[in-house]
Amino acid sequence: MTALRLGSGGPWEDVVGYSRVVAVGDSAWVSGCTATVDGVVVHPGDAGAQARVAFGVLVAALESAGFAAADVVRTRMYVTDTGRWEEVGRVHGEVFGAVRPATAMIGVASLLHPDMLVEVEADAVRGAGA
Repeated sequence: MTALRLGSGGPWEDVVGYSRVVAVGDSAWVSGCTATVDGVVVHPGDAGAQARVAFGVLVAALESAGFAAADVVRTRMYVTDTGRWEEVGRVHGEVFGAVRPATAMIGVASLLHPDMLVEVEADAVRGAGA
């Protein structure tokens, strides 16, 4: 089987050496997505707004590989302030409330850029939401 490896053009993909999404057959894995737009972290200080952008990047990555949000079976959310978990959790619910994937929200000391508050990942299986 051949792996489909797609980038998003993010500023760190070439430096670190990773793909935004890798798909093999009916499975896909989306790398950590943040609220970075055109190389700039957007919505500094607003965890909910950053989560909304990050999940948008994640869903777009899935769609670029031929998957849908309904195919997601697992998500991971990394937050720099666990006291703001509900802001991030509510956005996760907006995107995946009907899908109800397995998930984890993990508190971390920091992310790649000091303005980043949220990073999200997902695993998907084509047809899982059907």
